[in-house]
Amino acid sequence: MNITAKAVIEKMFSAFGNGDVEKFIETVSADTVWIYHGTQVIPKGRFERIEGARTFINNILTRTEIISFEPQQFICEGKMVVVLGQEHQRIKRSGKELKQKWVQIYTVENNLITRMEEFATSEVVD
Repeated sequence: MNITAKAVIEKMFSAFGNGDVEKFIETVSADTVWIYHGTQVIPKGRFERIEGARTFINNILTRTEIISFEPQQFICEGKMVVVLGQEHQRIKRSGKELKQKWVQIYTVENNLITRMEEFATSEVVD
């Protein structure tokens, strides 16, 4: 069954929101590439293949508590989905809070995410 690219991204966001790493991984292709350009606070990174995507999500879930995660706008064209959003996290080790605004660009082929590229800005909240 072929589902829309947006539906694949929504399924991935749902798994992320539930902290379900395995359901998250089910949405990515074997050769997926995740590129995070970094922010003022969080370093950049490139994550390749399923294990890279697993590292990407585990880094977030083990190091932060998600206070809010808000995809706000979806722009869809063919196999590409651009998502604008924001999030609020608490860093587990320090207790400091971090707010981010971001743009994530996804490519979906054969109902799986083959690429994600994120541009974000962040600020530490006192």
